[in-house]
Amino acid sequence: MNKIEFSKEEKAELVARIQHYFDSQLDQPIGLLKAELVLEFFAKEVGAVHYKKGLEDAQIALARRMDDFSEDVYQLQRRATE
Repeated sequence: MNKIEFSKEEKAELVARIQHYFDSQLDQPIGLLKAELVLEFFAKEVGAVHYKKGLEDAQIALARRMDDFSEDVYQLQRRATE
């Protein structure tokens, strides 16, 4: 999988959210560098898992649509021969 890249704005927003989470939920304020390291870790380790799951879900959804499409074509063929 390619490395997940964030725009400057996205990274700043995510780092701020990580800092807020550590401060409000864990009572452990963290600095900018530590928050950036947490973001990089989760983007690499957890992001890949979520990405893979998303692709699997997309494959399942596409397969269902293809089945529906095949059924629609079959019904059209039946009507054409009646």
